[in-house]
Amino acid sequence: MGIVKISEAMHESLRVASQALSRSINAQAEHWMRIGMLAELHPQLSHSDICQLLIRAEQEGGLDLARLAGWAKPIKDKGVRA
Repeated sequence: MGIVKISEAMHESLRVASQALSRSINAQAEHWMRIGMLAELHPQLSHSDICQLLIRAEQEGGLDLARLAGWAKPIKDKGVRA
């Protein structure tokens, strides 16, 4: 885990949003980074589309940002035959 320096104004925005949405400040920051990263990688998707993508990914066994971002191919189960 690393340390990220942010402005006081951004920290205050995180504090307010995290309190309103019942998340920790770190969880809120991670949420915004996840949404922002996917928005930059997939500009054709709306915020709603990105949220649905994240929910489907979680339902399919967990969030793999590298796979969602297109940086990595999904790992195939060696025990399953096609």
